[in-house]
Amino acid sequence: MKSDRLLSILLLLQTRGRVTASELAARLEVSVRTIYRDIEALSASGVPVYAERGRHGGVELLAGFRTDVTGLTADESRALFILAAQGAHAALGLDSALGSALRKVMAALPAPHRPAAEATSRRILVDATRWKGGPQRSVDLATLQDAVFADRRLRLRYRHSGERETRTYTVDPYGLVAKAGVWYLVADRRGLPRLFRADRVHSAALLDDPVKRRPGVELADAWEVLRRRVEERPGGIDVTVRVRRDRLDLFLRLMAPYLAELPEDGGESGWVTARLSLGVVGEARQLLQFSDRVEVLSPPEVRAEVARAAASVTGLYQRVGERSAQNPSSEELL
Repeated sequence: MKSDRLLSILLLLQTRGRVTASELAARLEVSVRTIYRDIEALSASGVPVYAERGRHGGVELLAGFRTDVTGLTADESRALFILAAQGAHAALGLDSALGSALRKVMAALPAPHRPAAEATSRRILVDATRWKGGPQRSVDLATLQDAVFADRRLRLRYRHSGERETRTYTVDPYGLVAKAGVWYLVADRRGLPRLFRADRVHSAALLDDPVKRRPGVELADAWEVLRRRVEERPGGIDVTVRVRRDRLDLFLRLMAPYLAELPEDGGESGWVTARLSLGVVGEARQLLQFSDRVEVLSPPEVRAEVARAAASVTGLYQRVGERSAQNPSSEELL
């Protein structure tokens, strides 16, 4: 509706300052011509808004103009109280601020919408952490936050997965992302996007140099590139397996990153056929966690790799058993 769009334009200008007409059009999914018509409508209604054309132009409110907007709809009021990942607010030191902000929003809501908003806060809970995530390293986000909001460069001492030694990087941060309970720093290093897990940052120091981000790139843009890089890595090996039906749900959950397609369960036998896409043959060793509930059908090299891994595990425990038999403990002698 046009009234909702006018309100959205007003709020965007109030929070962002000068915004180009093309950016407003993209955000509100309308044409630039429509945006200019909306600006004229706002101006006619008494809002001191003006537009400047040209390379450095944009739409802007008169300096010092503010408005208190409380005309939220019922759905908007409820949406504000479905706030995901309370743990994220705690990690950022914002738990008390969140509670205070929600109380202020509740007081500002139109009276008819308050009961629905209050009921939503009691009836809907979003927990973004994974089941049985295991113990997590403590994460100090304070310095990372400071760099993000102060627009300063960072020097990190960082340990990569599978490495024992730390490396030192100078990076240009875009922001922080919480993904399934794990915090990441999104930053450029030498002009290229990089992803750093916050719990692998051994130390971080703010530099005096201002951040140098790529022009026109926002946090969401950089995150999308990195997310696709992780989730859409090319798989070079097509693998066909069969899975016991009583382990199919667990298999689909644990092997989701490697599924080439969802298997069709016709229910005709005790086994279901599934297709995986692996980057390297060694990744097939993960199938051992399903014991004899998963069998590799093809290709032969992957089947052989799993067989070698299974034989290696069997040999390990056989050797342990032999050592125990040769050197029985005091409890066994009793």
